[in-house]
Amino acid sequence: MYFYGVIPVNVLRENVIPAIGQESPFRRDWVGMNLKKGFVACAACVSLAVFALGCADDTTSSPIGNSQIETPFSSSSLHSGLDPESMSSAVILSGDSHEESSSSNTLTSSAIQSSSSSTALSEVYDSASSTSSPTSSFAESSSSKDVEPVETSSSSSRHSGLDPESSSSEQVSSSSRHSGPEPESSSSAQPIKIDFYNGADISEVQEYERRNAKFFDVDGKESDIFTILKNHGFNSIRLRTFVSPKAKYGYAASGCGHDAEAYGDKDHVVAYAKKVKAAGMGLLIDIHYSDVWADPGKQIIPERWRGVNNANAMADSVYAYTKDLMNALKDAGATPDMVQIGNETTPGILIHKPNNKTDCWGNGVDKAATSVNGDMGTAAGKANAAKYFNAGIKAVKEVSPTTKTVLHIERIRQANTVTWWMGVVFDDYKIPADVMGFSAYTAYGDGAPDNWKSLFNTVTSKYSKLEFIVAEYNGGDKDNHYKFDNSRQKTREMVRGMNRWIGTFFWEPTIGGAWGPALFDKRGNDYYANKDAFKEFF
Repeated sequence: MYFYGVIPVNVLRENVIPAIGQESPFRRDWVGMNLKKGFVACAACVSLAVFALGCADDTTSSPIGNSQIETPFSSSSLHSGLDPESMSSAVILSGDSHEESSSSNTLTSSAIQSSSSSTALSEVYDSASSTSSPTSSFAESSSSKDVEPVETSSSSSRHSGLDPESSSSEQVSSSSRHSGPEPESSSSAQPIKIDFYNGADISEVQEYERRNAKFFDVDGKESDIFTILKNHGFNSIRLRTFVSPKAKYGYAASGCGHDAEAYGDKDHVVAYAKKVKAAGMGLLIDIHYSDVWADPGKQIIPERWRGVNNANAMADSVYAYTKDLMNALKDAGATPDMVQIGNETTPGILIHKPNNKTDCWGNGVDKAATSVNGDMGTAAGKANAAKYFNAGIKAVKEVSPTTKTVLHIERIRQANTVTWWMGVVFDDYKIPADVMGFSAYTAYGDGAPDNWKSLFNTVTSKYSKLEFIVAEYNGGDKDNHYKFDNSRQKTREMVRGMNRWIGTFFWEPTIGGAWGPALFDKRGNDYYANKDAFKEFF
């Protein structure tokens, strides 16, 4: 790093500059009782900067460079999209805002130390964007790799028929009424050892518990969802998370069917992750990096980040949000075994913005500015997406080096799309993920498990350092229909028999739809394990 006077520039960029952005915790303190003291600190910074103008280092040799920081308060450097709830990794400048900050409200040497232990984020992002890559459009089949256009209907339809029975009139929090047994909090908690992740995504079950739904095993005995799944061989759970689900156009926005609570936010996910760990099960956290469903049809930038106007600042937001979530999980004794950096990111990540026609599932969107969108159909979008993937992975590994990072796409019915995407991400941009995950839905045209094997063998051979999972599957052959032809069992057994394939995750066993039927039958307010469906599980 280079220094601007006596204040490191990366500290100015990451801490002082965000203070005048629209969502910084420091800004809120400044407006409050620390107004005068904040101005004193600011004045001191400016004075020191002016004093040092004559002896500052040559900025042309800096990895940040003149284009990224013109003056200590250059408007182009504002990180206005930094998550106000995600500042655990940043230096706290206000004396009363955090127990670890100084009792003084001035900038002291002890308050400027967090950046010395790791490479500056901007260096990581800049190195990602400097990698050369093909410029062929993702959406043009005439490109050099003959990539077929991304269809936007399949996963969007899966996310449009979900149970709308959450009631906004209910006021009792599910996290307090259904907390269940919880492990002791441990900042050193580590992922558990699992040979093969036989998992299920049960993200919506927390909403059912709020209305006191009961669960019954195939023998008719009432039990909790974790025990029932474990009775049939499941050993892992996948939970999705949204950035601000209560925001307008969010998953839990008013009138959208899931609005009783901020389901999918950090607090709800941490509370349920604790129950997963208390049940002795593995945990995969699926970060959507959106306020609502992220899938091939839309990758909507969260509301609190829509004011960001450059990719580096957006990457900072991804990093801060991810690290805050990881720290919260770790502190709760629920360190995840795996973390997905994005959900079904076949077209890219953080691409869109909503408009007045956007519905509760995020359908009907516009593309965000080229400077920030991660649309992998463009050269700029590929570079941006690479920064965002890198930022998320970096945050996970800083909190828990043993947690596996996962990238996730669908489209296995189009092998050329899969090989193109992996070529861009792993060959061109060298994204250091640990695991590659795929959605595999027969009802969406992906075929039967036997049809997947050739592609799966191809990518396994080409990417010898990666592990693989089927991140989502159902086995249904059409809308809410399953032939009971052992496809679900074949999926698990085929994947388990392949080299470095470490898991499968059944998507939402309590929900049926266009992707296939549920494993549970809903009767009134309660859920009963379907005997025929569970025969294919242990």
